[in-house]
Amino acid sequence: MSNKASLKKEYTERIAPALKKEFGYKSAMQVPVLEKIVLNQGLGIAVADKKIIEIAINEMTAIAGQKAIATYSKKDISNFKLRKKMPIGVRVTLRREKMYEFLERLVRVALPRIRDFKGIDSKLDGRGNYTLGIQEQIIFPEINIDSINKILGMNITFVTSAKTDEEAYALLKEFGLPFKK
Repeated sequence: MSNKASLKKEYTERIAPALKKEFGYKSAMQVPVLEKIVLNQGLGIAVADKKIIEIAINEMTAIAGQKAIATYSKKDISNFKLRKKMPIGVRVTLRREKMYEFLERLVRVALPRIRDFKGIDSKLDGRGNYTLGIQEQIIFPEINIDSINKILGMNITFVTSAKTDEEAYALLKEFGLPFKK
């Protein structure tokens, strides 16, 4: 059990005090925290093939270690053969222990498996959140490459309580996200 919360422990013992010192926070409550990690897969191709959603839900559940849910379209778009309330994506929101566990697997195992990996872009959204796009779901060891029939990408969004991008960047860097220099 000790291994699961190692990033959380590292946050309380090392990362939070370091950030508090770096940004000169008066209270420990001002130190930004990672609130949640949202994995999201937009599957427009699922309009043609309903099985893709089921496969994606199973894969996403395996990757996240928590049940993924389908997301549904909000309106009809005839050009895309899309009807309201059709499943067009899969997402899962991780918090607390599961979030730290996933982050650790992402940084230590999944990201290093990307071909020609040189680090991830350091562009945040202006409100202290960071979204990482992944082209292939096969970088996760939970996915059995032989059972894959379609390479699907996903977005992983890190939601922090940081007020500025600078603070969020420092927080995520401390967690070990390999940003490009």
